[in-house]
This record gives sequence, C-alpha cells and structure tokens, in this order.
Amino acid sequence: MKKSVRFYSGAELVAKAAIDAGCRFFGGYPITPSSEIAEYMSHELPKVGGTYIQMEDEIAAMGSIIGASLAGVKSLTATSGPGFSLKQENIGYAYMAEVPCVICNVMRGGPSTGLPTALAQADIMQAKWGTHGDHPVIALTPAYLEEVYELTIKAFNFSEIYRMPVMLLLDEVIAHLSTAIDLPDKEMLVIKNRRKPSVPPEKYFPYDTAYGDVPPMANFFEGYRYHVTGLSHDKTGFPTTDPELVQADQERQIRKVKSNINNIIDYEYYQMKDAEIIIFAYGSTARGARVAVDNARKLGIKVGMMRFRVIWPLPEAEILKHCSKAKAIIIPEMNMGQLSDVIERYAADRTKILRINHVGGVPIHPSYILNVIKEAI
Repeated sequence: MKKSVRFYSGAELVAKAAIDAGCRFFGGYPITPSSEIAEYMSHELPKVGGTYIQMEDEIAAMGSIIGASLAGVKSLTATSGPGFSLKQENIGYAYMAEVPCVICNVMRGGPSTGLPTALAQADIMQAKWGTHGDHPVIALTPAYLEEVYELTIKAFNFSEIYRMPVMLLLDEVIAHLSTAIDLPDKEMLVIKNRRKPSVPPEKYFPYDTAYGDVPPMANFFEGYRYHVTGLSHDKTGFPTTDPELVQADQERQIRKVKSNINNIIDYEYYQMKDAEIIIFAYGSTARGARVAVDNARKLGIKVGMMRFRVIWPLPEAEILKHCSKAKAIIIPEMNMGQLSDVIERYAADRTKILRINHVGGVPIHPSYILNVIKEAI
C-alpha cells in the first residue's frame, strides 16, 4: 500500500480525511479550538472543486450543510461547545429530515464560554441528547491522530449509509496534537455513498419504507423534487399528525441504527485478558489511562482498559459482561461524570465504580489514575 508521510495536527486530519471521503462543502463559523479545521478547508476545498463558506453564525452554518447535502454534496461543519449548542435546533431538523452530514465538535471547557482554549470532554451527553425528541445517534471519539483520519472517513460513511447526521467528537488535546502520519493511498479507502432511487421522479417517495429502514435519497437538481420538513411526515415528506404513522416513523429511525449496532460499535481492548480491574475511557484521557495500565502491570496489578472509539451507541452487552466480572470499574473523564452516570446504570450493584472527574482544563495525569487503581485493589 502506498503511503504519504507528513506532519498534521488532529484538526488538519479531520479536514484532510473529510476531503478524501468526498466532502465538497464546508459551512462553518470560527470558534476555538476548532478553527483550524475551517482554515484548512478554506485553502484545500477549492482545489478539488469544493465550496467553503464562512456563515454569519453557527445556526446558519448547520443550515448550510443541510442544504448542501440535500443537493447531493457531502458536507461538514466544525465547532466547539457554545457553537454546538447553537446548532442543536438544526441538528434536530437534520435527524427528522434524515439528511446525511457530519458535525465535528472539538470539545472545550464549559458551561457557556468556559475554558475556550483548554481540554474538556464535556459534550458527550449533549451529542446524545442535545436536540429535543427521540432520535438515533452515532458519535465517534478518536484518541490517536491515526484514528482521527480513519474515524472521520467512517463518520462520513455512517452518515451516508444510515442517512443521518453523525457526530465526530474530538477534544482540544487531540485537535492540537501534531505528529508525522502515514496516510493510506486514497485508492485503498472504502468510501460509501448514499443509495439513490431506482424509480423515476414521478414514482419516488423520499421516505418510502418499502425499500427498508433507510429509504433511498434523491438529490435535488437531478430531476427529483420532494418536500423536506422538520414536522413529522409520511412517505411523501408532507406533514402528518397520524399517531400510528408518527410512532412507526420514529421507531424506524431508531431501528435503523439499533438493528445495525454490530456494524457501528467500535472499541479497543488493552491488557484485558486477565484484567480484574477495568478502565473505561475515550479520547485523549484514554492515552493517559493506557500509561497508567502499563505502570500498574509493572506492580503486578491486573488491570486493563476498554476504550470506546464510538461512544454512541455503546457496546452495552460487552459493558454488562465486564461489569459483572470486574472487581472494580474506573472511569476517568474530563467532565463531572457524563459517561460514568451511564456505566453506573449498567453496573447496578454488580461491582464498584470509581470516578475520576476533572474539569480544570489540565489532562488527567497517569499517576493520578494509577493511584486510583491502587485504591481499587
């Protein structure tokens, strides 16, 4: 396999991977610590025939990528906490209208303006429940720069396969790290595109479940016209208040992810073969946790780590299995316990849960995690 080697930051890799995945539209608004993604796209998208637009605000940025995607163009926006909050209404619209797009959120401290230039992992639950109503969620959380490239492409593939917005959650450390990266030859990449209709425009319905839980999607300006709304709708795309149709549609949208969960969940085991103490981690915090595992092993402590590359949906069956067997579960994260709250519900009274929750903007040091491992013995 041919590879190209050069230095990239995590933010640049998001933009590079997006372009390699076929993204040809970026609509965004500058916000620390994600602005480097917009900067890279502003230089590189025009070179491949794409379009970069700096919108007047985050709300418009989200709206712009919805419109571009409806016109058949793979689309990306990038933001951080306050901007992610502003995007939520249009994110909900994209879920309801089933419009493929990717939203990259480079997490920083909050609430409100918080710590604009510092590390946090505070938007995990916002990615799942930020917009109102029930809807499926796919959110990816890379911990290493090689994964940023890989998981960005996967985010675009998921959005096209399941016809929905997909979240890419970096944290400030991952976005601003820089290293030499071996990128695969683009010809070796697996790129997925949305399924188009096989019927002529006069026979096309945009939400026709006769074709499965993910209906084919026609692009505007290719001879097809259909109604797009944030209201509950029938197969024609026009609004409906029929309770049975609304119920069936929401169940279908959730089912299209849930029934394919084994194709979506993604996690890594480290030193788990004989682990009696288990760390659940994601993002940059998992890097420090890995060092802590190595140091604990040198002391003879049987500890391992389960690292989530996809945070939503979680691999519930695997988590339950480990919660039933482990002497203790340790969850380090740069927030006040967002993943921990979920894991505690899985664990119930099966095992002891030890939280490590930091929000000061400084990474959790491996020595701190090691001390908690010792407490768990």
